[in-house]
Amino acid sequence: MKQKLLSFLRNNELVDRFLSSPSPWWTVMACDMLIVIFGTLLTLTFNNEGVAQSFGAAGSIWVRSLIVFAIYSANMMLTHTFRYIVRLSVLEDMYRVVLMTVSSSAMLLVINLCVYFMSGHAYFSLWNLFVIGLLAFTLMMLVRLGIKYIYRQLDGTIVRRRRVIVLGSTVNSFAFASTLQNEVGGSFKPVALLTLNTDVNNKSINEIPLYHFDENTVSELFERFKCDTLMFPSALLKFMRNGTADKFLQRHIRLLMYNQVKEFDGKNDRPSGSVRDIHIEDLLGRDVIQSDTSEVEQALRGQVVMITGAAGSIGSEIVNQVAQMKAAEIILVDQAETPMHDLQLNMEANHPDIKIHLFIGDVANQGRMEQAFMRYNPRYVFHAAAYKHVPMMERNPSEAILTNVRGTKNLADLAVKYNVEKFVMISTDKAVNPTNVMGASKRIAEIYVQSLFFHNQRMSDSATTQFITTRFGNVLGSNGSVIPLFRKQIEQGGPITVTHRDIIRYFMTIPEACSLVLQAGTMGRGGEIFIFDMGQPVKIYDLATRMISLSGLRPGDDIEIVETGLRPGEKLYEELLNDKELTMATRNNKIMIAKVRVYEYNEVIQHLERLFALTAEGEYHDIVAEMKRIVPEYKSQNSVWASIDKEITKSEVIKELQR
Repeated sequence: MKQKLLSFLRNNELVDRFLSSPSPWWTVMACDMLIVIFGTLLTLTFNNEGVAQSFGAAGSIWVRSLIVFAIYSANMMLTHTFRYIVRLSVLEDMYRVVLMTVSSSAMLLVINLCVYFMSGHAYFSLWNLFVIGLLAFTLMMLVRLGIKYIYRQLDGTIVRRRRVIVLGSTVNSFAFASTLQNEVGGSFKPVALLTLNTDVNNKSINEIPLYHFDENTVSELFERFKCDTLMFPSALLKFMRNGTADKFLQRHIRLLMYNQVKEFDGKNDRPSGSVRDIHIEDLLGRDVIQSDTSEVEQALRGQVVMITGAAGSIGSEIVNQVAQMKAAEIILVDQAETPMHDLQLNMEANHPDIKIHLFIGDVANQGRMEQAFMRYNPRYVFHAAAYKHVPMMERNPSEAILTNVRGTKNLADLAVKYNVEKFVMISTDKAVNPTNVMGASKRIAEIYVQSLFFHNQRMSDSATTQFITTRFGNVLGSNGSVIPLFRKQIEQGGPITVTHRDIIRYFMTIPEACSLVLQAGTMGRGGEIFIFDMGQPVKIYDLATRMISLSGLRPGDDIEIVETGLRPGEKLYEELLNDKELTMATRNNKIMIAKVRVYEYNEVIQHLERLFALTAEGEYHDIVAEMKRIVPEYKSQNSVWASIDKEITKSEVIKELQR
């Protein structure tokens, strides 16, 4: 019978409407007015002696009740007792009901005194006014508490809410749990509160029991409450990063985070609207980098800025941040047609006041690039266009040279020719002690722009283009990166593929990386190679395990993790600095300057001429060999080009013997 009743209530449209949305304000006011009429008639019926004889028809119960009704109704309108959602309000609603009854009683008392001084007879006895006010307040609060109780009972048995335990040590956490408990059509039911404070067991807040957080007993607590979800405030994210999140994930407990308790007025999101799943980006192992953009904004405001590789994940975020700095014009350079179209739509929607120029072209095409410089005369250039996939470039070294080296040289030379103020090149940690073609090509590009700057500085007394290089590691969520790949593999049911169990990488979010690029570009004076504080490196295998757990699945059981072996050119760990390099601090503790060997410009030019000639011939072996001569620390790993290292070493030995 009970199951049939619950089934009926769950599928009843009226019950669903009652639980999912607040009643109109006029129904609350009508109910309050009926309470006032009822209380007044009841009071005056049992205590009306002498008034009718003194005032005749004007002293009848109905006339006096109408006056009381009018006064109370007016004060309801003034105090807005009907504007609050009955099932959610407690103290605020009580305060307004008290204010309304006291003010109404006071006004009736003033009217009573005026009538008494004019006629010598009291229109209401003080007892009548007291009883009417007491009845009005009591009945209104009883109705509100009754509705609140009925809703909670129905909501607890009919609506299928997810049972959650809330972690927190502040009043805000407790308030959030209470808000979730009373939320209209809520999705969560808090069954317990975990606090970092001690000596709280056997205590409760708003009928929610409190427990001290103890990692040794947390599993038993979740089992006791038949719960598999922990909810915590964003303020505890740092605490969760320090290994605590993994302790929950290992116990197959889902993690949810909330930002703030949102006030619900019928238009805004509900409190559960501020709750979201934990993303892998939240568990980087360090605090999110907060950047001061005032200097960057001062530098870029009103300027003409060119961004190459504008449609890529890094380039598009730089475009967005430069637009926020109120640049006058932004030239978007990329050869990818569809992503450029998408970027155009995004800019038109979000930054309609910024003048955008779409320029389709390949950075390796010098003539096409010169058209862009000639037409738009940019003052700042952010060079993000590059081939970045290690295995792909290992198979196509000529394309790595054309785009990453020749493309950079084309843009750098044009920047000097057209008096660009600053040229910021985006490099990679793979350029340090490179083990693959891609990393070596980026290192050669670094060498060229740095040597070009110091050469121009020596050759000219006037200000020259400032060339600045920025290095950072992997970017979370960028196109083709490991995070989107893992998400796709999880959605497909696995397996997740990692190249090696012990491989580690540095990670940074796209907005963080781009913000630091802009800051480094602003503070740089030319010739610097800036590196960023990437935090602690992350094991890719651990990253895969976390992502599976964050998806509510079990690593090894629901989703397998398969090792596929290191790819050509891939190494177990990346470095941000060469072993022989040192760093200098800057005023931003997240940005450092690498002390690197500065190459002679004329020597670099000779190497590049040979490299470009070999690229035109298309002989991959000779191309890679020349790259290794330019970058002696480039030693191939897991690659067919490893044999060249032996050849070069052998030839060096022969030359030494000949001497």
